[in-house]
Amino acid sequence: MSGSTDDITALACTVKPPVYLQIGDTKTDASHSGICVVDVTLPFGKAANIEEITFKNYYTAYVTVRLLRRSPGQDAPAKWCTVLRDLPLMDNPHTEGGSQDYYSIHRAQMQVEPDHVASVRLILRQPSSAWLNFSLENIKIYPHTEPDPEKEVSDWLSDLTLVDQHPDLEGLPDPQTVSSSIQQMWALTEVMQTNQTTASIGRFDVDGCYDINLLSLS
Repeated sequence: MSGSTDDITALACTVKPPVYLQIGDTKTDASHSGICVVDVTLPFGKAANIEEITFKNYYTAYVTVRLLRRSPGQDAPAKWCTVLRDLPLMDNPHTEGGSQDYYSIHRAQMQVEPDHVASVRLILRQPSSAWLNFSLENIKIYPHTEPDPEKEVSDWLSDLTLVDQHPDLEGLPDPQTVSSSIQQMWALTEVMQTNQTTASIGRFDVDGCYDINLLSLS
């Protein structure tokens, strides 16, 4: 999955160590359930709008994304919501395809707009027992920024000016010559319309009678 955050700086987040869910008595049974949870907290008191989450996979088969979102301007407590469920990261949990690839999750993929986010929870699943450990590495979160309308208009005008200055006229007649010819044709049309006679002359009508020569058949 390709990213689109080349010009955006990642947020200063804190990635907590992964927590593996255990099966049975954690003191005597060290086997994993195939589920791991990774929490990523944003800077305290600074809820963010997320554009993209990127990471490198390490033998995780599926990832679910949950967000702790705050309601802006309200005293209501923040609530967790699932925005993406069981995104496949490996071609097959039992083979290595995709096991160490780089991935990015864009806001357009999320079922809920990732705005006013205080914390991100990544729930990892690896149902295959072929891999003893699985996780995500190099997790980064990029903020969503609204485009500047004035900058967009400025860029559009610059592109328009550039096109005007460097038109691709290869194989086309000179614009000034074409314009001059059109103006001459327009002027000629105006003169012809002004001097047009209103008299109607029939094709074979000569002084009110028909010329027998014109009517003869060969």
